[in-house]
Amino acid sequence: MKRINLEIKALSPLAIGRHKPGGSISETERYIPGTVIRGAMAAYLLKRANVPITEGDNFHELFLGENPAIFHNAYPATIEGTKQTRVQPDVRVVPATALSSKTKPGFKSKPNDPKHNGVFDTLIDRFCAESYGHLYDPNCPNDGDRVDTFTGFYSKIGNKYHSHSAHTRLLTRVGINRRRATTEEGVLYSIEVLNESKIAGKKEKPVIYTGAILVIDKLANSLQRFVNNHQDDLRLGGSTSRGLGKVKITANSPVDTTAVKPSVEERIKIFQDKLHKRWQDWQIFGQPQQDLLQNHTYFTIDLQSDAILNENWQRTTVISPEMLLYFTGVTDSSLQLHAAYSSYDYLSGWNSAWGLMKDVELITNKGSVYLFSTIQPNLWMEGLEYLEVKGVGERTCEGFGQVQICNEFHLVLREEAV
Repeated sequence: MKRINLEIKALSPLAIGRHKPGGSISETERYIPGTVIRGAMAAYLLKRANVPITEGDNFHELFLGENPAIFHNAYPATIEGTKQTRVQPDVRVVPATALSSKTKPGFKSKPNDPKHNGVFDTLIDRFCAESYGHLYDPNCPNDGDRVDTFTGFYSKIGNKYHSHSAHTRLLTRVGINRRRATTEEGVLYSIEVLNESKIAGKKEKPVIYTGAILVIDKLANSLQRFVNNHQDDLRLGGSTSRGLGKVKITANSPVDTTAVKPSVEERIKIFQDKLHKRWQDWQIFGQPQQDLLQNHTYFTIDLQSDAILNENWQRTTVISPEMLLYFTGVTDSSLQLHAAYSSYDYLSGWNSAWGLMKDVELITNKGSVYLFSTIQPNLWMEGLEYLEVKGVGERTCEGFGQVQICNEFHLVLREEAV
């Protein structure tokens, strides 16, 4: 498959609705889900089609075929705190195991940053602490302050980490009496929207999101041309008839999905080396209850988007060894799950094609982390590379269940907070 990277510039507020039962305020996501991009593109193609959709044509292969295009989420890509617009194409989700100071949270802008105490990861230390029979309760490495979970999006340029976020505001509207075509008394509601710009110094700069589409080779070039030829025509989210959702989408040249650097095998080796070194450091507290590292290779699965997971016909928030074997097609009786850090939420939406609400889904939140081990690592490299492309769980073509193997942020230990 080919990967087409997208840059989406917001030209008006975006109302990316998130289903929340009750209340008079329509809340919005802090990013552009892949299902929104997919739906907008499909709706535009259907509107322009002069012939009915038939099996085997480009539309069918793109959205309904055996290998449909996979639309990844688009995350905010402009770097926080910079006066010029700088877009980072590779934006990741902060793992659920990351912690930061309660009073001064956030990535450091310089080594002795007075405003931020940095962010660090706890996965490796928690695993070692439990194996050595100790409680792991870290505090801030700078001043001993309490720490809390740190969520959001980040990118890395060189050795420096940057935070990414999208800001929102409320638009208040009144209801319209359809018979008199005037405002209806007592009908007042608010829509939460993503801002189309942000203040940088004394100037405003546009908000840009980066995402991707994974598509079969023969459709990659034609899809890229289509997006660039109609980059000003697509509307994303709700309330588009009221001026919201205007964007400009730019599609970059297709690249092969196997061109990801570093490779899965390299990332697993780096993670394994870091884990072994930290395991040796923990020996100052005594001997472990069991040498869990002997002959075992460890790797993590990090959710880069919300996932819809199902096991034995029931919703779950944990990727079990049996599920992972099924997702990858690998046969390995030595696979073990050692830790799972996950949370859940509920999500719904609107299906424009059917004109109906989508079912309310139990989702596993992005950022969730799962630590596995195996004594047969050679069996897994191809399967894990496949997993990074196809994703896990249901509705992966809409951006759900995207994963990364051995996120590099797990290498940032407490004393190395960034």
